[in-house]
Amino acid sequence: MRYVVGYSANARGRDAVNLAVSLARGRGASLDLVVAIPDAGVFNAAHAPAAGYDSYLHQQAGEWLDEALSLIPADVPAKAHVRSGESDAQTLIEACDEFQADMLIIGATSSGLFKRFTVGSVASALLHAATVPVALAPHGYHRRDALTRVSCGLGSRAGAEKLLDFAVSMAVNREVPLRVVSLLTLDAGDSDEAADAAREYANKHLAAALPADSSGAAPAAKADVVVAQGRSVEEAVDRLDWEDGEILLIGSSRLARSRSIFLGSTANRILRALPVPMIVVPSDYELKHQNQSPSIDTSREAQA
Repeated sequence: MRYVVGYSANARGRDAVNLAVSLARGRGASLDLVVAIPDAGVFNAAHAPAAGYDSYLHQQAGEWLDEALSLIPADVPAKAHVRSGESDAQTLIEACDEFQADMLIIGATSSGLFKRFTVGSVASALLHAATVPVALAPHGYHRRDALTRVSCGLGSRAGAEKLLDFAVSMAVNREVPLRVVSLLTLDAGDSDEAADAAREYANKHLAAALPADSSGAAPAAKADVVVAQGRSVEEAVDRLDWEDGEILLIGSSRLARSRSIFLGSTANRILRALPVPMIVVPSDYELKHQNQSPSIDTSREAQA
């Protein structure tokens, strides 16, 4: 497996590298660190750069990548690349195609003391156009050990089954627990009935997504269903317990084109409150690495 890491010589770039190392260690993946620089063609005659500017950009990008490689531990294979294009987002998307990447990893921008995610212009463009899963590292992300749990935000819209398939595969192949999360914003009078319905829906789809095990082998992981309620999506997210080594998977909005990403309003609200990394999976994304894996146990967890 190969992960492309969009690197910039700042805290955001280091956040992305840390998350990439964590994700790679749990899956034996290699990293392709990419610094995107402007293509000469983006300048018009009136604003053409001075002679030698392109050479300077490549030299500077190479120095940044040397710094990035120094952050990668010896047990994680990594290569460095300088690529140019009309925009950073387009350059990273093309790099994913070039390296046949399984995931694109980027850092979020800081939004103040208490908020850990803000989607900047490059991330926003990627979350509307990428055709591979995009992993977002929150501001200040420092963890480099492998993941300890995969959570999956399950909604009731079309495409939820494929997202759950992705989550099951990710949890089983990494041998970590899976948590299926339903977020509800409800009035008190409706909460119990709606929570029961959400839990039943999630358990039904989880059972359908789990791989069959005819070998009698020991289960690789455990799966739980959790329903979290709040007066807002943000409050529901806050009421959940999050592990340091956890990541949340969400799917694209129903407005996304097939096999592409579109971040909807609910996902944006989740992002603002989330204390752990998020992976956004494109609409109708098909797994390229479907390994045969043991089944996982399911159990119900009390309402959060």
